[in-house]
Amino acid sequence: MNLKNILLRKGYTRLKLKKINTNHFELKAKLNGIKGRFILDTGASNSCVDINLAEKFKLEVKDSDTKAAGAGAIGMETKISSQNVLELKSWKYNNCHIVLFDLTHVNTALVEHKASAVDGIVGADILEKGKAIIDYKKRCLYLKKLKYKF
Repeated sequence: MNLKNILLRKGYTRLKLKKINTNHFELKAKLNGIKGRFILDTGASNSCVDINLAEKFKLEVKDSDTKAAGAGAIGMETKISSQNVLELKSWKYNNCHIVLFDLTHVNTALVEHKASAVDGIVGADILEKGKAIIDYKKRCLYLKKLKYKF
């Protein structure tokens, strides 16, 4: 039995990943029902969306004291949005927290490497929540489906 069959039997969802010119993996997601393009970043502690896209993704934004750093930029102002619905194929997270900040530096780097700009980043918070397993050889991400009590 292969990894795919074992994980699907254990309640995981399989998502295909697209490798882009920067060697990042890109994936499609829905945030509050709106489709977007995201990169997968295991080194990002939180999942993020470009602050200029708050309205597009119907995010209720609140001020945050946290400063963001990464990809050569430090001390960036952030906002926070709670209670969002993130869908990655059939995997769904109903209480997703999103950090918002200016992703211009990320998208500039992507475009300079002839990759398309992205709406945001799927980070370690989602990977941990979904007990993620990344199959680099087959370019796919497995996330364990969440169970909700009603």
